[in-house]
Amino acid sequence: MIFAAGLGTRLKPLTDHMPKALVPVDGRPLLQIVLQKLRRAGFDDIVINVHHFADMIETWCQSETGIRLSDERQELLETGGGIKHARPLLQDCQRFLIHNVDILSNVNLEAFMQAGEKHEATLLVSQRDTQRYLLFDNDMRLVGWTNLKTGEVKSPYPGLNVDECQRFAFAGIHQMSTSLFPLMDKWPAKFSIIDFYLAVCAQHPIYGYIQPDLRLMDVGKLDTLAEAEAFVRSI
Repeated sequence: MIFAAGLGTRLKPLTDHMPKALVPVDGRPLLQIVLQKLRRAGFDDIVINVHHFADMIETWCQSETGIRLSDERQELLETGGGIKHARPLLQDCQRFLIHNVDILSNVNLEAFMQAGEKHEATLLVSQRDTQRYLLFDNDMRLVGWTNLKTGEVKSPYPGLNVDECQRFAFAGIHQMSTSLFPLMDKWPAKFSIIDFYLAVCAQHPIYGYIQPDLRLMDVGKLDTLAEAEAFVRSI
């Protein structure tokens, strides 16, 4: 599933006239770059969620095969809500990959999917500097989240010692087993997938995955587009 519904406010004024997913990088829309990466990894059944300039994405996808759209035109549902809303399109498989459209990387998707086979969800993480980190135990099982700036901690484990945890940044790429769908039934239409993972990780195996040579870029701002072009050419 490719998340392509966002408003792309950090890419204005480009996104005043097009969705973030169709912003060109090195002559190709971001959506095409991610889609080609997925195709090379063997994914041939793709779900894309749409909201901002949804009609433009729908038109662009007409020339592609194996794509179904999850329509969020009425309301942006955040990451968790977007997955829950797309359940009818995803539930027939055992496991699916979620990839943000604005994330460029050299991740080996085949190795990533294989590594997550035994877990109900696996999150690609990196060591980039940020204020917000996912927290893992020594086996890389998810145990919490923290905001270093505010000191806030979220965890199903009371009294979690953040200093004893491994800290990694979420990379915007993860995989989930459809066995987790029933746990979403009581969640609202709109929610964060990270909040969901944190709520269920004590009872369900959710792990982080590290690729030692990972190179990752979030194409989030206008001033990153030139850097993104060089990045795409190098991976």
